Amino acid sequence: MQRQNFELLILGTSSAAPTTKRNPSAQLLNVAERFFLIDCGEATQIQLRRYKTKFQKIDHIFISHLHGDHFLGLPGFLASMHLLGRKQEINIYCPKELKEIIDKINSVSETRMSYEIKWHFTKNDKLNLLFEDDKTEVYSFPMKHRIFCTGFLFKEKPLLRKIDKFKLDKNKVSIADINNLRKGEDVINAEGKKIKNKDVTIDPEEARSFAYCSDTIYDENLVKYIKEVDLLYHESTFLNDKAKRAEETFHSTAQQAAKIAKAGKVKQLILGHYSARYVDLTPFIDEATPHFKNVMLATEGKKFKI
Repeated sequence: MQRQNFELLILGTSSAAPTTKRNPSAQLLNVAERFFLIDCGEATQIQLRRYKTKFQKIDHIFISHLHGDHFLGLPGFLASMHLLGRKQEINIYCPKELKEIIDKINSVSETRMSYEIKWHFTKNDKLNLLFEDDKTEVYSFPMKHRIFCTGFLFKEKPLLRKIDKFKLDKNKVSIADINNLRKGEDVINAEGKKIKNKDVTIDPEEARSFAYCSDTIYDENLVKYIKEVDLLYHESTFLNDKAKRAEETFHSTAQQAAKIAKAGKVKQLILGHYSARYVDLTPFIDEATPHFKNVMLATEGKKFKI
């Protein structure tokens, strides 16, 4: 059986100002056909169209903070879904002030959405559960930026155990017990004998995870939130010769992002949120890899599959 999707699509990689080749921050995560939009800078809806993503599949939007390059695409995106006749509700996880902004825009334009917006206000005090269903958990965690800001942690729930059909028959276990076995429980067979779970099941694949570290100064406190994730996105606005500028603006360098990835023992690091001053992004890899080997650049349209 083919494993369900866990795939990240990069929509925007620029920092405060877009360039002719890079748009502001936005990413789309597909976990078992649940689509999560992470930040929504300008041109996000154009990028979604460019990469053939249906707007109406997105039911959850996560906004890290209220600097324009992370949310100014949201009013237009919400309006487009309205114009396309959306009926199902959409959930937005964000700083509480964002609701005031969207409400004001809709008020002055006399817009009444065709669907309900459910607001979920984030906190930046600790790891907080934002969303949960039978497949996925999503958490926010605090980030150290100039204004209120959170990162997001997406975790696949532990998968059910696999049944070894040959051993099931050999141990005379009823098919009716399969659900209990998949949950990891022991069962009693047709002869009244206790059958240990490990004797008739196979370990499932490990649950997957993705952490999104939006704008932040170098902060080792992040390590406990992103520890051992399969995929880490960490902003890298500057190269190391601009480390002082990074500190002044509460941003990070590629080298600093790599140090966080190494400390967190993550499997793969994605760099992004590049300052518009950089045309060639190769030096970002060059500065990061001495500190963490498995580094990739975020570029528009690139997909990362776990």
